[in-house]
Amino acid sequence: MNSLVKIILNIIPRRILTRLSFILKPAIKIFLSGKKYVDPIDGSSFRKFIPYGYNEVRKNALSPSTFSLERHRLLWLYLKNETDFFKKQINVLHFAPESAFLERFKKLKNISYNTIDLDSPLADIKADICNLPLDDETYDFILCNHVLEHIIDDKKAMQELYRVMKKGGVGIFQVPLNMSSKKTYEDFSITDPAQRNKAFGQYDHVRIYGMDFFERLEKVGFDVEKCDYISKLKPEEIIKYCLPKNELIPVCRK
Repeated sequence: MNSLVKIILNIIPRRILTRLSFILKPAIKIFLSGKKYVDPIDGSSFRKFIPYGYNEVRKNALSPSTFSLERHRLLWLYLKNETDFFKKQINVLHFAPESAFLERFKKLKNISYNTIDLDSPLADIKADICNLPLDDETYDFILCNHVLEHIIDDKKAMQELYRVMKKGGVGIFQVPLNMSSKKTYEDFSITDPAQRNKAFGQYDHVRIYGMDFFERLEKVGFDVEKCDYISKLKPEEIIKYCLPKNELIPVCRK
């Protein structure tokens, strides 16, 4: 099963997998129905979640109902329990919108919601994160998760995120983070997808961020909080919701 998951993720383009997922979802939900694990995003319960991972396949990673991963479910709980995201009138910009969130955020009456990406079929605005066709200080809240590790000039991308955020605004910019390393590893001479997969953990990544990721964000002007929200949850909640064991949420303020 794990080998099959690796083959599918590394061969089939993500945009095609996104479309196929919506077709297969009803059958998968029925097949995996049960009571052991719960997706906090929609409250659905299952006997197990779907294994997922490009190299190291993780058990109970992908929710059969929302197709959320561990980090998505953690972020949902953080937004729900620690912020006023679902209550306050705000302008929201969402990069590379995840299907787990997209339709739910669209239905929120308290937010003005824009989605943006260069390639995603789910995004309303097609644009390069390094050259955004957006006015200065437009958005109160920006979500840009697992995007920056794909961008060669991540400093320019961070500057653009800072530029379009309002003063007093908040951004959450999650990335794959090696918390045991102080320094980010990047080598732009590596361009072959197979070699990038070996070096950076995924065929379309250009780096693995170390703990200096937070310093990079601070250098463009953000006030950055390394939010260890997982530590606030009970062990039984972490198991029940199939959450990551270690995850820092980068909460960036202007």
